[in-house]
Amino acid sequence: MGEEVWIIDALRSPRGRGRPGAGALSNVHPQELFAQVLKHLASRSGVRIGDVDDVVVGCVSQVNEQGACIARHSVLAAGWPEQVPGVTINRFCGSGLQAVNFGMMGIRSKEQHLVVAGGVESMSRVPIGSDGGGVDGNNPWLRAQVMQVPQGISADLIATLEGFSRTDVDAFAAASQQRAEIAQKIGAFDRSIVPIRDPNDNTVLLERDEHPRAGTTVQTLAKLSPAFAELGSKRLGPHGETVDAIALKRYPSVKQINHVHTAGNSSGIVDGAAAVLLASKEYAEAHGLCPRARILATATLGSEPVIMLSAPSSTSKKALARLGMKPQDIDVWEINEAFAVVPLQVMQTLGLDHAQVNVHGGAIAFGHPLGATGAMLINTALDVLEERDLSTALVTLCIGGGMGIATIIERMS
Repeated sequence: MGEEVWIIDALRSPRGRGRPGAGALSNVHPQELFAQVLKHLASRSGVRIGDVDDVVVGCVSQVNEQGACIARHSVLAAGWPEQVPGVTINRFCGSGLQAVNFGMMGIRSKEQHLVVAGGVESMSRVPIGSDGGGVDGNNPWLRAQVMQVPQGISADLIATLEGFSRTDVDAFAAASQQRAEIAQKIGAFDRSIVPIRDPNDNTVLLERDEHPRAGTTVQTLAKLSPAFAELGSKRLGPHGETVDAIALKRYPSVKQINHVHTAGNSSGIVDGAAAVLLASKEYAEAHGLCPRARILATATLGSEPVIMLSAPSSTSKKALARLGMKPQDIDVWEINEAFAVVPLQVMQTLGLDHAQVNVHGGAIAFGHPLGATGAMLINTALDVLEERDLSTALVTLCIGGGMGIATIIERMS
């Protein structure tokens, strides 16, 4: 099994609306955003920063201000010792959790003893798609073999295949917003969130998540138009096929895609950063570090690339199998709400009770800062386990290109 890996602490920024010049964090350089989380992590944990073997950071759009290895430059921006290295990784929406899992692997192999892992994404300053790669890297040879489609089309196709109606996805989205509203009122994230300040004058810019919309109901969501119907009707195929027709080539039994996802039942565009401090049991005990949890198992898995978003259930099964566990053995589930259909499908496939899933809301309410979300979900899972005196949590995300990622943690202190 290797070295036991402990989660010493986890912190995150609030999520600011990803609107250029309008979101509360939109004027903060993404390096500075992650650097502020690093500073708080060092201060609260009391860890010897010079002992950190690596800082592993998930970031999806690694161009412009998020280019040039944002991990390394955020370390320097935080004023950490020069000997602390950094590396930036991209597994699309799973990047922040993959950073944590890579950190775990380094420690479990005994090559490392102290790792900071997390993610950052400023979607207001570096918009999604800024790297120009499209859905498949613009490779015509790959496209001839696997004609992928935008994620919104995949989400609507999954809903069609699984029989989820517009009412189903809107009901889930309304619950996400309502749970988020309650969570903010009771201070459910107070232990995890650190305030983000203006780097110029040190004034506090944001202390709580900015994206949730209090008072959201199924009735208000029902007024929104489908977000991907127009995209689905565009003719982009090599022979003039519509985007919907391209997707349906893989699923000829489906006659028509039912476009059910809207801006209200899909994840929000936001800015944010998160960091998780990992240590070997040996290092933590030698330096008096008190763990909050341990990582039990991780898994990644590829899935069908046209439908793209369906892997969390099978990836979760893979992680559970490594421990001889069943879905019902997990107390808390954090399933990223890239689109409402993703957690709905996982709950249906694995027989999960919604009362155990995203208990404080998810990305529909709070937003999905791409590279940071996986690490943020580790934060949330820790908060819920401690708040409710529970034991185990499973965090999972769907990933572009047809992949899934999962991590199982167990509360300790």
